[in-house]
Amino acid sequence: MSAALDTFAPGLAHLRTIATPATDYRVMPFGIDAIDRRLGAGGLRAGALHEAASSSVSLVDDAAATLFLAGIAAREALATGGLVLWASCRTNLYAPALEQAGLPSASVIYAQPRDDAALLAVVEDAVRDGTPSAIVAEASKVSMVATRRLQLVAADADIPVLLLRRLRGLNQDVLAEPSAAWTRWRIGAAPSERLDVAGVGRERWMVECARQRGGEGFSLIVEGSDETGRLAVPAELGRGAVETVGTVRFAAA
Repeated sequence: MSAALDTFAPGLAHLRTIATPATDYRVMPFGIDAIDRRLGAGGLRAGALHEAASSSVSLVDDAAATLFLAGIAAREALATGGLVLWASCRTNLYAPALEQAGLPSASVIYAQPRDDAALLAVVEDAVRDGTPSAIVAEASKVSMVATRRLQLVAADADIPVLLLRRLRGLNQDVLAEPSAAWTRWRIGAAPSERLDVAGVGRERWMVECARQRGGEGFSLIVEGSDETGRLAVPAELGRGAVETVGTVRFAAA
């Protein structure tokens, strides 16, 4: 039996190489096959810059994009046992909503710089310091040079930097602007499940990966982050519907 296994070992090793993408960096999987198998490394690169923007200026889409990044940060904080730095120039962040997405107040350090320039400096200093397990930053104006700097320091420190790009106008597409981000996401609200009784169901989002290094864009509907930061695929949609729903509407930068 041992000899037979030795005979087939080279072939099995080759199959394992094909099944698992070879990377020289740490990966943060979503834990959802419909997403992870479409990402080049089987998940998000941990030490990298990842951007997300709402699909419109509506409050529900803005909340969906915010909680999408909150869930990623929550999963990383849970895995590493560290804190999350949340940097924003705004004062309207709703802590109970973050807790429902897996980020209780005790796990978050809040920073409120005076403007985007100061915010980016705070984020870069925090990454170099290495204290947070993940960083979420909200900004409107971010240059290509700034995203390159954030990508470089994130890779060096092996810390995810999650940049929420705020829309500045009704017809603006901030993801059309150049960026060095590893992945870029567009998030919007989708119709929730119809309930048998009156009440509030788990929110659903249209999640669109507009750009990723080493892979193609895709879009699908998911159920929003739960109290552990995890997404879910709506059961009644089925695999086929999840794979085909939506299209990438904008060219990647």
